[in-house]
Amino acid sequence: MDFDQLTTFIEVVKLGNFSRAGQKVYRSQSAVSAQIRQLEQEYGERLLDRSGKTVRATPAGQVLFEYANRLLTLRSESMRAVADQGKTPRGVLAIGANEATCLYVLPEVFAEYSRRFPQVQISVYRNFSRKILQRVEEGSLDVGVASLPIKSPSLKVQPIFRDRLMLMVSARNPLAQHDSVSVNQIAQYPLILPKTGYTRQMLDKLFRPYDSLQVTMELPSVGMIKSFVVADVGVSLISSSFAHDEVRSGEAKLLAIEDVDLWRELGLIYRADRTLPRAATAFIELILERAPDLTRHAAAKPASKDGSGSRNKLSARTS
Repeated sequence: MDFDQLTTFIEVVKLGNFSRAGQKVYRSQSAVSAQIRQLEQEYGERLLDRSGKTVRATPAGQVLFEYANRLLTLRSESMRAVADQGKTPRGVLAIGANEATCLYVLPEVFAEYSRRFPQVQISVYRNFSRKILQRVEEGSLDVGVASLPIKSPSLKVQPIFRDRLMLMVSARNPLAQHDSVSVNQIAQYPLILPKTGYTRQMLDKLFRPYDSLQVTMELPSVGMIKSFVVADVGVSLISSSFAHDEVRSGEAKLLAIEDVDLWRELGLIYRADRTLPRAATAFIELILERAPDLTRHAAAKPASKDGSGSRNKLSARTS
C-alpha cells in the first residue's frame, strides 16, 4: 500500500466511477483498476462493489475510506510540519474561499503575501462557505474565508471585510434614472439571483412577502450575474465593490435600497485547537493587518461612472 493507491481509492469512492476517478488522478482506467486490485489483495477484502458503471464502497471499503482520509491528512500535516522548521515560511498554504472573494477581496492580499513569502505555494480551494467550513473543521484546509455569521465551537473567527449590498441594474434599465429604490419597486422587475449561499438566503427572506416575484435566472457566480445584468436580462442585489468595473464603464448603475440595510460580511476562519504551520500564521497576520484597508477600499469604490478606484489584479481558480 502507498499514498498514491489511497488517493486513487478515495477518488473512486467519491466519484463512484473508475473512469472519472482516473481523470481526476491522471491515470487510465486500467491503471486505476490495478491499484484497487492491489489494495484488495493487501487487505484481503473486497473494497468496492461494481454494478454496471456504478461503484460503491463495501462495508470494509467504508472503513478504509475513513482511515485513508486520515492518513492523507496526517501525511500532509507532517510534510508541512517538517517544512515549518525553517525561520522563513515555506511549503503550501491551503486556503478556501468562494469565487467572488477570490476575485474581488483577496487579490492584493495574495500579491503581498507572495512578495513577502515567495517560498510558499498558495493552494486555493474554491467553493461555497459551507464547504469551506467543513474543510477547515476537518483539517484539510489551513484557513478559510467565509460569510458571517459563523457558529462553530472548533473555529476561531476573525471579521475581515464588510460591504453593502446594493441593487445593480443595466444603464438601459428604467430604474437607472433613480438613486435609490424600494424593495417593492425591485420586486416588479425580473430578478437574477445567486443559486445558493448566504446572500441568497438573505434575498429569499427579503422577498418572501412578494408572491408574484419573477426570478428570471439563478446563477452560480457573481461574474455571470453581472454579465446578465449588464445585458438587461434582469436586476440583482450585489456587494457594491464587486460591480466596480461595470459602474465605472457606464454599463451599469448601483442603487441604494430604501428602508433596509443589507451587508455582506466575511470572516477569516481557522481551527482554534490546532497548531498551524508558519505559512498559515503568516497569512493570518497579514490579512488581519490588511483588513481595515479591505473594507475601506470597498467603501471607496465608485457608485457612478465619475468615481475612481483601483482594479483587482488576480483571478480566482478552482483547486
